[in-house]
Amino acid sequence: MINLKINVNNTDYEIEIDEEKRLIDLLRDELRLTGVKEGCSEGECGACSVILDGKLVNSCLIMAFQVNDSKVVTIEGLSEGDNINYIQKAFIEAGAVQCGYCTPGMILAAKAILDKNPNPSREEIRMGISGNLCRCTGYEKIVEAIELAGGYLNGTKTYRE
Repeated sequence: MINLKINVNNTDYEIEIDEEKRLIDLLRDELRLTGVKEGCSEGECGACSVILDGKLVNSCLIMAFQVNDSKVVTIEGLSEGDNINYIQKAFIEAGAVQCGYCTPGMILAAKAILDKNPNPSREEIRMGISGNLCRCTGYEKIVEAIELAGGYLNGTKTYRE
């Protein structure tokens, strides 16, 4: 067992963990953040995506001990109470949510894209989500949602109420 200090969704944790525990297991099993989904367990699908120290990563490929003194953002960390994030609003408005399994990872991928560039091209969006698989949408609505979220962010679009 090892001691781990980690900030998850702006909350500091000090927790004792098994050194063989992966980040996804820490998030889901210990911290009960079930928006992080386990899909392939091989880093191929992106369902387990989180933002680690500002970078989009697959939490199934990272051992929990590797994130000591790190900051992690999960899908649960984007909304404030009942107020969902502008990216989540864009996904709903664009109809980019179907079964929902890939949605948390896609939204975090969108955040990573928009954090770097609030006005990405369609090609930049496609490249930014290329590590996230979706079997329902065909990706077009996801790309449109990220474009819409960029519009919300840079003030060229307003929310539908």
